[in-house]
Amino acid sequence: MELFQVIILALLQGLTEFLPISSSAHLILPSQLLGWPDQGLAFDVGVHVGTLLAVVLFFRHDLAQLFSAWCKSTSGQHSQDSKLAWLGVLATIPALITGFLLNEFIDQNLRSILVIAGTTLIFGALLCWADLFRREERNLGTLNFKDALVIGCAQAMALIPGTSRSGITITAALMLGLDRQSAARFSFLLSVPVILGAGLIKTLDLISLGDSAPWTMVALGTVIAGISAYSCIHLFLKWLDKIGMQPFVIYRLLLGVFLLGIWFTAAQ
Repeated sequence: MELFQVIILALLQGLTEFLPISSSAHLILPSQLLGWPDQGLAFDVGVHVGTLLAVVLFFRHDLAQLFSAWCKSTSGQHSQDSKLAWLGVLATIPALITGFLLNEFIDQNLRSILVIAGTTLIFGALLCWADLFRREERNLGTLNFKDALVIGCAQAMALIPGTSRSGITITAALMLGLDRQSAARFSFLLSVPVILGAGLIKTLDLISLGDSAPWTMVALGTVIAGISAYSCIHLFLKWLDKIGMQPFVIYRLLLGVFLLGIWFTAAQ
């Protein structure tokens, strides 16, 4: 890849990983619409590491507290934090199972512009409905195992490009009555094991292939993705109560219509 392609793709990964607009779609589209070369497995690993470091650094105090409480719960010392930690574990399981069973099928069959356009529109409309009719009568302290399972199953659907992991989990949380901040924070905390798992799988694939890689470009992508992801989390949580979800809904609808236009034009 050229230097400017590395910068653009790393920025896209960092900014879209935590916004409800789908990072996987935005990384697929440059190659399909602009003819850019595939970024390669090493680059994928690098930007995943960057976004993982960003969310861990931003929520370092929360994660340390949750991990400590989880460890204590294994010896019988239960608390609200240990409950939230276990709920996070439960909510991660559906995505892990779905990814293990269907990842190859999704990679081979669901990475087209038409699929991305459809999921962008459908789940964008669902996010719109969830945000407009939110009740905001609950916070993280009220989460239960049923809620975690529902949000976890929603997260599993994000394996389909264009769905958006953060978008679908926030949508599910809002529909369950959580306030915006609680929905977003739980979504971001859930991203840690998911990004870690995806990164480990890609790393194992990279090791098995044994291919060389432009490590300078990979390192640059890691840094750019990490900085942009950290900034994105900070600004999203800061502005969330002021702007809500509708700007992202509008963007998704415009993007979906644009992609449908591209697909219909190419099909002629």
